[in-house]
Amino acid sequence: MSRERTEHTNPADGPDAAPPGMLAHRVPDLGALELLLAVARLGSLGAAARELGITQPAASSRIRSMERQLGLALVDRSPRGSRLTDTGALVTDWARRVVEAAEEFDAGASALRDRRDSRLRVAASMTIAEYLLPRWLIALRAARPDTAVSLLAGNSTSVAERLLSGEADLGFVEGLSVPAGLDSTVIAHDRLIVVTAPGHPWSRRRRPLAAQELAATPLILREQGSGTRQVLDAALGGLARPLIELSSTTAVKAAAVSGAGPAVLSELALGEELSARRLIRIPLEGATLTRDLKAVWPTGHRPVGPARDLLGLTRSTD
Repeated sequence: MSRERTEHTNPADGPDAAPPGMLAHRVPDLGALELLLAVARLGSLGAAARELGITQPAASSRIRSMERQLGLALVDRSPRGSRLTDTGALVTDWARRVVEAAEEFDAGASALRDRRDSRLRVAASMTIAEYLLPRWLIALRAARPDTAVSLLAGNSTSVAERLLSGEADLGFVEGLSVPAGLDSTVIAHDRLIVVTAPGHPWSRRRRPLAAQELAATPLILREQGSGTRQVLDAALGGLARPLIELSSTTAVKAAAVSGAGPAVLSELALGEELSARRLIRIPLEGATLTRDLKAVWPTGHRPVGPARDLLGLTRSTD
């Protein structure tokens, strides 16, 4: 014949059920300790509940749960109010020190957040830095006027190096792949366009330029390590020796406008030059020159604070 096991709710039995060594299971949470301090100060469970913005039944339930957890009677309740037991008065002294320590912890964490949020270091590849980031940073300035932002512009390889070395908090790249050690998300899409000055022979073509001819032609190019160069090289299966090698989109564009030779540039960078016919777009067949623009950050360290806000702005203004 079996015997039923009866559960006891005597406060003295409470801590016996808690796993040894797990402090969180044996010590009341801060909300319960703050409630106990309010009861001690106000002499009323109802007044303490109102001060903390909870109902009286919820406050009463929280006190009973704390008594069960500690295995101690803390509060005597009567029609005239609530008063601490002698044990409750002693526990309240301990609770006060715990809450004060928690307030110091919170103040310290807040100070660290303020220091983190006081600056944002952004590293971006040239096309994004020149043609997309300015409007995002203007929007961030409106949302976080006290955050000082520094922008380090370079090619996609240098962006990755700055993130991995801790010199930047958030990066933006244009290359085909994301370097090891970085996480990423796509923030926009871009297309590369073949352009020449109006006097170049290609500007008078009646048929699209073949990908093989583009690959075999010396071009005005960005330097090795740039996202534009990576995408172009991969799409064409290799490139001829550069006509000129330059370190910024603006420099490549200026060289092309001067008539130095053909170039392949981001569509983002060409609106004014194409509309004014300082550069002519050359149709291309046999290759697709599209790419994803990505935000990047060190693996496992999702952007927080201003970096998170800037990442959000890239999506809202896409």
